[in-house]
Amino acid sequence: MTFSPQPDIPDELRTARLWLRRPAEADAEALMAARDASLPELRRWMVWAQSPQDLSGTRDNLRAAAAAFATRENLRYHVWNAQGTEIVGSSGYHALDWRVPKGEIGYWIATPHAGQGYAREVTAALTELGLERLHFRRLEIRCDAENSRSARIPAALGYTLDARLVNDAVAADHPLHLRDTLIFSRVR
Repeated sequence: MTFSPQPDIPDELRTARLWLRRPAEADAEALMAARDASLPELRRWMVWAQSPQDLSGTRDNLRAAAAAFATRENLRYHVWNAQGTEIVGSSGYHALDWRVPKGEIGYWIATPHAGQGYAREVTAALTELGLERLHFRRLEIRCDAENSRSARIPAALGYTLDARLVNDAVAADHPLHLRDTLIFSRVR
C-alpha cells in the first residue's frame, strides 16, 4: 500500500455537538479568551500554558499553525460549539510522520466546557478520521501519568496503554520535578 505524504485532509469536521476547523488568524480573540480563562487548570499539564499570551503573540501563533496545517506538518483544529460562536478548546494531530503514517492526538478543553464529554467526542472523531480516511497506521495519545481525566479518554476509545515512561519529562509547571508519561495507541 502506498501512502500520500499529503492526504486529503479536511479543513473542518462536524460532530454531534461541535465544529472543528483549522486555525485562522481571525480566531485570535476567541482563542485568547478560552485559553486565558483556562490557564489555572492547564498550567499543571501544558508547557505552553504557563503564562498568558498577548494578542500579537496569539496572531503569530495562529499564522504559524495555519502554515503548518497547509504543509501538513501539524494539523491543529480549533474546537468550536456547533454554532461557531465560542471556542470550546483545541485538538489535532501532532508529531506526524507521513512515512509510517502516524500521528499523536492532543487535546485541551476550555475550563467552562470541561466535564461535558467534549474531549472524548473530539478524540473519537479524530480517531475515526485518522484511521479510516487518512489511513494512519498508528495513532498515539500521550499524557502525564497524573492526569487521570486525560488518561480516561484513550481508554474509553479502545486505545491500548503501550508504555509508562518513568521520569520522561520535566513537569510543565515545575522545572525541578520530573513526570511520567503514559503512551496509548490505536493501530491498523
